Amino acid sequence: MPHNALAPIIVADSITRVGPEAQGAVVVNGSHGGIYAAYVAAKLRLAAAIFNDAGVGREAAGIAGLRTLAALGVAAAAVGHDSARIGDGADMMARGVLTHVNEPAAALGCRPGMPCRAAAALLQQARPAQAAPSAAEEAAFLLIAEPPAVWALDSASLVGPEHKDAVVVTGSHGGLLGGRPETALKYEARAALFNDAGIGIDEAGVTRLPALEARGIAAATVAAASARIGDARSTYADGVLSRLNRRAAALGLTPGMTAREFVATIRRAVHRG
Repeated sequence: MPHNALAPIIVADSITRVGPEAQGAVVVNGSHGGIYAAYVAAKLRLAAAIFNDAGVGREAAGIAGLRTLAALGVAAAAVGHDSARIGDGADMMARGVLTHVNEPAAALGCRPGMPCRAAAALLQQARPAQAAPSAAEEAAFLLIAEPPAVWALDSASLVGPEHKDAVVVTGSHGGLLGGRPETALKYEARAALFNDAGIGIDEAGVTRLPALEARGIAAATVAAASARIGDARSTYADGVLSRLNRRAAALGLTPGMTAREFVATIRRAVHRG
């Protein structure tokens, strides 16, 4: 890209759905602004990024990635979860209002209260950082090996065919990507846990739950204030259930129970047949 050229703007429902075309671009995406999402963004060598603040949540995990990117010289911002649907890049461009910006983004004129579309235009002045991100800690952890296995996956994008009979505890938000039911989970699993991302406008943070109900998968979210979004081990260790689908509720699970209780209940139900 010539030095005086403006960076192109790419709109995506998730930072995990973006490829090499993002290099040197401004990516407005529906992912939370946590550390895992920032790591994925930094690997793409993009010029700048706008995320969803996911309700900010425990230890400000929903925007922690903005600091990570600032350390690499990458401009980044987040829109309010109550202004635009998480998991929906087009809605963020249409309705999103900034709540948080990092120092490189502020230097380009971005500020809280600014419409997402206006901020994206300002960020077109940004240039890709030359520094690569540090290697991330492994994002998939086997918590319980005995069937049904329990996996902690920092992103739902890591769910694969090998998790078909497992309970997947994710760090992802509980929203559909672009409102499409098929994005609730890439592969079938016994049960799934997500973060509710503050639930947000149009209750976007929990829309995966009815979609998984239709597929016969018990699913729930933990409250964003209880567990760090983007951190599946925190989902498991700290999470408190906020919403459940009917299949999960039929097992006796209720809001206020812990993520550990969710996992134990699912595993007991499997053992009972």
